[in-house]
Amino acid sequence: MSTSDQLNLFDSSTFAGSAPLPDTTREMIPQDRSLPIPAGTYSTLEELTEHCQQCQRCELGQTRTNAVIERGNRQASIMIIGEAPGQNEDEQGLPFVGKSGQLLDKILAAVNLNTQRDIYICNVNKCRPPKNRKPTASEMDACKPYLLEQIRLINPKIILLTGATAVQGVLGDKRGISKIRGQWFNWEGRLCMPIFHPAYLLRNPSREPGKPKWLMWQDIQEVKRKLDEL
Repeated sequence: MSTSDQLNLFDSSTFAGSAPLPDTTREMIPQDRSLPIPAGTYSTLEELTEHCQQCQRCELGQTRTNAVIERGNRQASIMIIGEAPGQNEDEQGLPFVGKSGQLLDKILAAVNLNTQRDIYICNVNKCRPPKNRKPTASEMDACKPYLLEQIRLINPKIILLTGATAVQGVLGDKRGISKIRGQWFNWEGRLCMPIFHPAYLLRNPSREPGKPKWLMWQDIQEVKRKLDEL
């Protein structure tokens, strides 16, 4: 069944001739990961955020402090997608606000990009996995409809995928990040580039040519060049 053919369970008008759906039904829908969230379900990011905050589509909803939805400019040309929230993000309800996020902001600022004007940041998964482990395939699948709706609503020109998990979650590519970072991919009519996760750069601080930080600098300059070109 194609996405366009799926029943939009969030829209009571879908049920012609039947009584309107009670408000509690709208609240219950995210609880079951088997129920689809078709493209066009949300008209605003506020609606999406409301459902994410109450979502129980996977087990991560039982252990989160906050669902972590977004940071940055909703009219941004560049969307940065990470893996999942860490402890700082879970506590504050914002993505990339720990040491990794601080490094990411510095890297962006070095090419005159900032989150208030040019960047929108989110994650594949909206809830923190226990002990910051990698999200499972099932958890990623349960949360992916929210991410696809974010992409549709933000409508970025460029998507940056930080780390292998984000690449797998969006492109479905399971190759190591070192093999595909810095390359442009066309996904759903959008330009996507895999880049190193800033946490990886913190573990590999050398700036020598060929090292991760040096490669990241080449990649972010290419992103700025492409954005200026567009």
